[in-house]
Amino acid sequence: MQKNLVCPICTSAAKLYDVVDFNKSCEEWRGKFLELSGMPVYYARCPHCGFCYAPEIAEWSLEQFEDKIYNKEYINIDPDYLQDRPKGNAGFLINMFANQNLPSSHLDYGGGNGLLSQFLTQYGWNSASYDPFVDRGVTVSEVGKFELITAYEVFEHVPDVHQLMLNLSELLAKNGVVLFSTLLSDQFILANQRLNWWYAAPRNGHISLYAKDSLAILAKQHDLNFHSFSPLMHVFYYNMPSWARPIFTHKY
Repeated sequence: MQKNLVCPICTSAAKLYDVVDFNKSCEEWRGKFLELSGMPVYYARCPHCGFCYAPEIAEWSLEQFEDKIYNKEYINIDPDYLQDRPKGNAGFLINMFANQNLPSSHLDYGGGNGLLSQFLTQYGWNSASYDPFVDRGVTVSEVGKFELITAYEVFEHVPDVHQLMLNLSELLAKNGVVLFSTLLSDQFILANQRLNWWYAAPRNGHISLYAKDSLAILAKQHDLNFHSFSPLMHVFYYNMPSWARPIFTHKY
């Protein structure tokens, strides 16, 4: 394992933090543990911005991710991703904008099979779905511009965080908002501690773990504002548009 590491976000010197088995999964939160794979996964941490990442997996090709992580067994370590999560997130958005003007256009980024967007369309939303992993033949420039972009449980899966930000910036209208979820690591990944946090799960593809500072730095680097509503829900935006008031006043 390479020891001279540079933080992908702030370019400070990062340090190896801990090593876990590849089969460490989010299902451990529910008391379900996979057999050890025998494959060590090293995580590094930036002491400046708090970003924690798996540098070796971040270098994998799409084919390696597909073979080792997003394969037919993935449903066993993330049973909610096919139906329950997109349905729940669609309901969350529908309730948020109840009796309010809807954004003129919505994109679910990293939307997988597009189910969340399908639910919203049934409720009168102008909604589309785009997933760089699924829609490999479609470039970001072909997708268009959107007032509201959602990215639920996407950021922690992405090996190249700056490419993600460039994609979102290209897709975001000037009066747009990116509403996204990823759990903040601030209380869970600390210096001189082991990596026991359930969300640090390589088998789920959770290879990029963010502190609040790391997201704030990302926003500034890409000329965006950042606000965190809770340890889970956050926004990037240029200027807060009037249509987005329900997002900023909602109780998370």
